[in-house]
Amino acid sequence: MMNKRSFFGFSKSHLTYDKITGPPQDPRQVSVSRKAVYIIKHRYDPAESAGIKPGLKVKTGQKMALNDDAGAYAISTVTGTVSGIAGYSGDFGDMWTEITVDVAENEQTDDHFQALAGKPDLKTAVDYLLPVPGAPDLSLLSDPDRTIHTIVVNGVDKDLLVTTAQHVVTADIQAVTSGIQVLKQISGIDNVIMTVPRDIIQGYGHIGAEAKAVDTQYPAGLPKNIMNDVLGQTVPAGKTCEDMGVCFFSAEAVASIGRAFETGRIPGEKTLTLVDKDGNRTLVSARIGTPLREIFNTFGITVKEKDRIILGGPMTGVAVYSEDHPVEPDTDAVIVQDSKDIPFSSDYPCINCGECIRVCPANIQIHMLIRFLEAGQYEVAADEYDLYACVECGLCSYVCVSKIPIFQYIKLAKYELDRIDTAEASNE
Repeated sequence: MMNKRSFFGFSKSHLTYDKITGPPQDPRQVSVSRKAVYIIKHRYDPAESAGIKPGLKVKTGQKMALNDDAGAYAISTVTGTVSGIAGYSGDFGDMWTEITVDVAENEQTDDHFQALAGKPDLKTAVDYLLPVPGAPDLSLLSDPDRTIHTIVVNGVDKDLLVTTAQHVVTADIQAVTSGIQVLKQISGIDNVIMTVPRDIIQGYGHIGAEAKAVDTQYPAGLPKNIMNDVLGQTVPAGKTCEDMGVCFFSAEAVASIGRAFETGRIPGEKTLTLVDKDGNRTLVSARIGTPLREIFNTFGITVKEKDRIILGGPMTGVAVYSEDHPVEPDTDAVIVQDSKDIPFSSDYPCINCGECIRVCPANIQIHMLIRFLEAGQYEVAADEYDLYACVECGLCSYVCVSKIPIFQYIKLAKYELDRIDTAEASNE
């Protein structure tokens, strides 16, 4: 039986989100590459990919659906010819679908969405805008198993070193405002809240949403922390924000929605924070589907053997192992670590120092939890040691004296339990 005690503890980290200083700067543009790659988070099955075949001509803004039934698709951000469709190995061995497009010299724009954009509705948004910059999961608004009564537009970055969300809420607020109006119209939900860092809360009084400040200490910007600290609603262990009737969209996702219906064109330019080996940060704009090597070439970054490429921030980011990996709709940051700077991780035993407990925002007994995770006893970890109360901030790994990759153990455990639950449900 899951522990029902209080979700949040009283400790706070001393890490603070990074702040943009000075007037907003335009992101540096990365040129269109000769190839574009799109990863669809749908199990790869050649039999289910009848809608996409090599040789297919596509235009910029064209929907590339695997088939009529799968509901999985990408939006081409280039004009060209599909040159390949194959499996792509994602996290934990999931085999997703990868589409490669050879880019043509002359760009043409698809007009199917434009014909529908004049009358915004939820079906059109779900059918065309799931893969836009920010990756808005609009299908949550039509989920019959959940009743959403509040939409939160999150203008706080997910991780340290990342300033993508801050840039959007300071430099692109008009598009965010348009997106808020569209969300209200297509969802019928009037209660929209926009969260911004506490030190820039001024100036957001006329955006069509209630502006609320979020603390500058990490991980205050994560959805479950916002639910507790800003909205005053505690998310019980094992539940989601959507189960509580609250749906989160990033500010960039909402800006993309607003821009799409305002212009009749599906946005394809992703803003991201690039962090090079020396720790220098640059705001970058690149089309979704752009291979990472094109970004590295533009900024003179050489990735050598044993260097690490991370998508996301230093606390919760995910390592990828190829420069051919593309910019995805939710790629807010790309970090390149020199091999000599990669933090050491070990299989040393926990020494019960208590640092992880003191820093955990969910007040989990991590020193006990990790013992069961290392032993593969995931059900015990979930039932007795609050595995599902974890907000996945990564602070435990950051402070661990023994250098145990606790955060990765937690993600693996949740994945395996979800896989078991799915298998059991399919056998019923």
